[in-house]
Amino acid sequence: TAFEVPGGKYFWGWLFDRGARFWRGAGNFESAVLRDYLDDVPIDLPIYVGGMARSGSTVITEMISQHPAVTCHHYSDFPAVYIPFWWNWLRARMPLPEVEPEERAHRDRLEVTPDSPEAIEEVLWMHYLDGLHDRRRSNVLDASASHADFEKFYRDHIRKLLLVRERSRYVTKGNYNSSRVAYIHKLFPDAKFIIPVRHPIQHIASSMKQDRLFSEGQEKSPRTREYLSWVGHFEFGVDKAAINLGDAALAEEIESLWNSDRPARGWGLYWSSLYGYLLDAMADSEALRKAALFVKYEDLCESTPEVIDNIIRHCELDPEAFGETRSFFIDHLTAPTYYTSGFSDRELEDIRETTRDVAARLGYEL
Repeated sequence: TAFEVPGGKYFWGWLFDRGARFWRGAGNFESAVLRDYLDDVPIDLPIYVGGMARSGSTVITEMISQHPAVTCHHYSDFPAVYIPFWWNWLRARMPLPEVEPEERAHRDRLEVTPDSPEAIEEVLWMHYLDGLHDRRRSNVLDASASHADFEKFYRDHIRKLLLVRERSRYVTKGNYNSSRVAYIHKLFPDAKFIIPVRHPIQHIASSMKQDRLFSEGQEKSPRTREYLSWVGHFEFGVDKAAINLGDAALAEEIESLWNSDRPARGWGLYWSSLYGYLLDAMADSEALRKAALFVKYEDLCESTPEVIDNIIRHCELDPEAFGETRSFFIDHLTAPTYYTSGFSDRELEDIRETTRDVAARLGYEL
């Protein structure tokens, strides 16, 4: 039942997806109306959180977003993501009932409400840039990329969110942004990147568990499958797609293995391709390397105070305004104990063989 999409929610998602061109125009009109205000809103040090799904990106975004200077996209921002100012202004004045936090569909102990952080901005990327989730073509956007219409819309979009929420810093969770770090860094040279990473064996165990859960949920609820495609979630489930990081043959092999009797090998190749790409991107650019902080999920759970302080320091956020949130996460962050890998010897060997080299670069021993 966690995967059921209510009829009203489905209808509004369908309406905004089918009318994306109209809503894009509405977003530009909203920006034109607010132009005098938007021109005075700077986008300073935006924060991008993303690596591979199930690496801790959600909890890190949740933590950063609780800083009083920061805002991000919420579940409630979809489907009206094209008009963030008017929608948030209206929603703040609506007599909405209080909603008790519930564990999200991932069944990973994280409780959410409509105001919890979510990866919503992918909707905008998909609308403006074709083929972002097509494994037959490269999904990489590097520093040579240029998309003037999108860049103007995107900057205005962030400014409108900062304006209506009365915040000065923007954070976004988006694992697909891993293939766009150089492009984003070109757009915002002062951007900060938080790249969560996890030991490959535990990471792949979590990914395979999540994939089974989503596949079962989507098969029982076709609405969910459509809804997730509108939001831009293709990490797990029936429609999962590997990010093509410049090697179409590799992306095809990964997806083929996912659908074979050796899915662990596919996930291992995917883990290595994604984090190998990010490590290479940092090696090629000193500026990008300085802008990025790799955060190990194990360290986040086991050395929480030190890791939180590193994140806050890297993002150049005021630590004095973060004390209460820091204490909460120190008290509550623990490593998951609600599942085990259950891998066979062959699966373990597949994971070790496909991830060993990149894991070593990240300081992991297999």
